[in-house]
Amino acid sequence: MGAFSFLSRVLHTKPSNYSKLLILVSVSSGGLIAYAEAHSNNETKIVEQSQPEPKKKKVVVLGTGWASISFLKDLDVSSYDVQVVSPRNYFAFTPLLPSVTCGTVEARSIVEPIRNILKKGNGKIQFWEAECLKIDAKEKKVHCRSHIDENLVGKNDFSLDYDYLIVAVGARVNTFNTPGVLEYCHFLKEVEDAQRIRRAVIDCFEKAVLPGLSDEERRTNLHFVIVGGGPTGIEFAAELHDFVHEDLVRIYPGVKDLAKITIIQSGDHILNTFDERISTFAERKFQRDGIEVLTGCRVVSVSDKFINMKVKATAENVKVPHGMVVWSTGVGTRPVVTDFMEQIGQTNRRALATDEWLRVKGCEGAYALGDCATVDQRKIMEDITTIFKAADKDNSGTLTVDEFEDVIEDIIIRYPQVELYVKSKHLLEVVDLLRDYEGNKQGEIDIEGFKLALSHVDSQTKSLPATAQVAAQQGAYLSSCFNRWEQCKSNPEGPRRFKSSGRHEFRPFRYRHLGQFAPLGGDQAAAELPGDWVSMGRSTQWLWYSVYASKQVSWRTRILVVADWTRRYIFGRDSSRI
Repeated sequence: MGAFSFLSRVLHTKPSNYSKLLILVSVSSGGLIAYAEAHSNNETKIVEQSQPEPKKKKVVVLGTGWASISFLKDLDVSSYDVQVVSPRNYFAFTPLLPSVTCGTVEARSIVEPIRNILKKGNGKIQFWEAECLKIDAKEKKVHCRSHIDENLVGKNDFSLDYDYLIVAVGARVNTFNTPGVLEYCHFLKEVEDAQRIRRAVIDCFEKAVLPGLSDEERRTNLHFVIVGGGPTGIEFAAELHDFVHEDLVRIYPGVKDLAKITIIQSGDHILNTFDERISTFAERKFQRDGIEVLTGCRVVSVSDKFINMKVKATAENVKVPHGMVVWSTGVGTRPVVTDFMEQIGQTNRRALATDEWLRVKGCEGAYALGDCATVDQRKIMEDITTIFKAADKDNSGTLTVDEFEDVIEDIIIRYPQVELYVKSKHLLEVVDLLRDYEGNKQGEIDIEGFKLALSHVDSQTKSLPATAQVAAQQGAYLSSCFNRWEQCKSNPEGPRRFKSSGRHEFRPFRYRHLGQFAPLGGDQAAAELPGDWVSMGRSTQWLWYSVYASKQVSWRTRILVVADWTRRYIFGRDSSRI
């Protein structure tokens, strides 16, 4: 009471010309109540209660791969409360994993600690090293578990609430339920996989040179089989061939003629996602290098000593002895994503379905990026009637060329397959779709003619490949949308809504293919770049070096990778089993 009496006397004492007193009281809401009395000509002013800052939306990001890092790097964290959950506390430059398997590049040279990347947020982005076990779509929670040493005190299980969920957990290897694959095959999805393969290759050579083994046993131990003729399998085969013939034969001279590399591919050609010229070039080069390529063969089962495969052309079952098998046949869904898909009604799918804005179908507030998701592009024929009605401004029941031109831009943005179809037919403009069979312009066209003109457009709808390039572009796109959310609510920039009024807030995601590389060993590579440009040979290998060095996420990894390449040229690859 003495303190209040003192304040009362002070407040009511006649001041000099100017006197000020400010009393601040903290309240539980986070604001301040301030009382100020300033006497100037006997006038009193009171400062009103300050307003608390608006609550930030909670964003939970699952994963630290290409999609997540691209999203986090450009996100305006001042607008969101961001939390990242991943069992890996680093980002890995996965296109160089085949180089790690043979010591061309060291594992630590292609990884960047995730906390180094998140530092740009000045501590505003929180990271938790844990695995997401379950996504509760109804309650908007994710349940996680840390796999850090169980002997440390504290709980390992925790849950996080979210307003927006970014699912970017990647994918796991697809074994197609082939017996023995999980038990006897190596994979190449993670840094740890590459390190295990490197040790296994050295083990095969060390076992082959032990005394008392027959030549047949040595050949079996040094038979390296790669299942899958895609980019990862081909690049590993090329790296392994260089490792064996440039480094290992010099330190294991007794078995230099016994090592063999075999690629088993179910299709008719390797690198079948590339231009046919590249596939042919790769097959011929591997033939010259002594790498056996078995196409049209399907692996039936794998044991500790044999691969059982079926030759499609003859239906013959063949047993192939092996020392090591690397399985590289595509990607499958992780258990947490499978469970999430069942909750939201996306059963019997190979990946999480999103719309063109990367929003998970059937789950509000959730987005999915990268290998765990697929963009379900809407078919134009599903909306053909509403498009016709929207374009037919005078409700005449027919569509003129001018009316069609008014909606062409929105159609191309909303349905990218239209532009692809026009290019495939070598047409100059989209309006040329309305020409008759003889190529003559039509003044007007009715609904049936409009349907006929666009009936084959959806044949150009394409699924996006599960590559780092796609994931990185999706992450950058989504962060741009989050940064401009409030702006685009009041000023939408997307295409018009044909089924209702107004426009979409954002333009849909559009993948821009920047090309792809296929290193083939012997300092040769093949490249497929935009504009139907194909390049093969030694100069392409140097282009590959420059592109992959520039794409590193930090100067630290960029310098380390270039240093590893230089070290390999000077000293060769390290064959130590570490």
